[in-house]
Amino acid sequence: MTDAAMGPPARSYKVIGLISLAHSFSHFFQLAMPPLFPFLKEEFGVGYAELGLLTTLFYVASGLSQTPSGFLVDRFGARLVLFAGLGLLAGAILLCGLAPSYWTLMPLMILAGLGNSVFHPSDYSILTASVERGRLGRAYGAHTLGGNLGWAAAPVVMLSLATLLGWRGALLVAGAGGLLVLALLATQAAALHGGTAKARRAAAHAEQRAPVAIVLMSAPILLCFGYFTLLAIAGIGLQNFLPATLGALYDTPLAVAGAGLTFMLLGSSAGIVVGSIAADRAMHHDRIVAAGLAAGAILILVVAQVDLSQPVLMGVLALAGFAMGITTPSRDMLVRGATPHGATGRVFGFVYSGLDAGSAVAPVMVGAMLDYGHPGLTLWFAALALLLAVGTATSLRRASPAAVQAAE
Repeated sequence: MTDAAMGPPARSYKVIGLISLAHSFSHFFQLAMPPLFPFLKEEFGVGYAELGLLTTLFYVASGLSQTPSGFLVDRFGARLVLFAGLGLLAGAILLCGLAPSYWTLMPLMILAGLGNSVFHPSDYSILTASVERGRLGRAYGAHTLGGNLGWAAAPVVMLSLATLLGWRGALLVAGAGGLLVLALLATQAAALHGGTAKARRAAAHAEQRAPVAIVLMSAPILLCFGYFTLLAIAGIGLQNFLPATLGALYDTPLAVAGAGLTFMLLGSSAGIVVGSIAADRAMHHDRIVAAGLAAGAILILVVAQVDLSQPVLMGVLALAGFAMGITTPSRDMLVRGATPHGATGRVFGFVYSGLDAGSAVAPVMVGAMLDYGHPGLTLWFAALALLLAVGTATSLRRASPAAVQAAE
């Protein structure tokens, strides 16, 4: 579809806003349950290990389902799959508020994970089909920023609701909120035309000319998957364990270490905003990714080696977050460039499952480093993952053209 066929800029911004809103609720629901764990522990008489299993079930179901969801997007259209996934996710969270036992929560969290799996393939298919090329970087950036805001809002909102209404009331209100967003999207369905009949015909034609296994197992797509896996290893390791790491390494007070993590996340959000503009103007997105991740790795190593004063620590972590955040829109543009025509849903679904793979691996490895008394290694580990991700990004540009041509 040409830029002219996509309509005026106002229509693009409308689509970006709607999809970013849906994505924010996806991330909100990812963190809807963990803040309520103390309430659930008392209610059902279970330990935190059992409660953590609920989160594991969610992410395993989501990770295993992202690629199949991508196939559904390419076959039946992104809008239908998005609506079904959001309804399933919101409905499952709502039903968690009615759960009579811990065991009832387990299948509901699996259903929620299945619903969560649709957002990346659906969202990126709709944005790619609906937003003109000159605004696509900003569209991807807004989409990611919406997800980050959903993460940030979840703990505050859920704990506030639980204080007022109890944990069951909090989940009921959150689930109902998601269903209201679904109703809003349904009223604007005409604007969300990703995965049109023409795109589905292109997908079917692509399957005939290049079998699915060849597309997903091609060098550029595997490099994208590896990139996302490495990025998740670094990001989850830092987000989950940075306060504990700083405390063990330098006796940094928990409040200060927590503030450092907040500064890093705020820096990342600012970087996404700047990076979205840069992605629309850049010709070589791999260079933005390589420079940003390399800078982030260097700054993390500075933290690993030097006991910084509190103001300097806040600044260095904010800069590290900014450097990593600025790469995010260009990262998605690289995936788009490696994607054969008609395969947007399945490719984005497959490569984004790398985030779930990395998220499953990192906590165990980083936790073991802390348990065995090597907190500095956790920061070196994160920096190494970022530098390896640089290698996948720079290799991607060389691998993509020939691979894409072969698949088309």
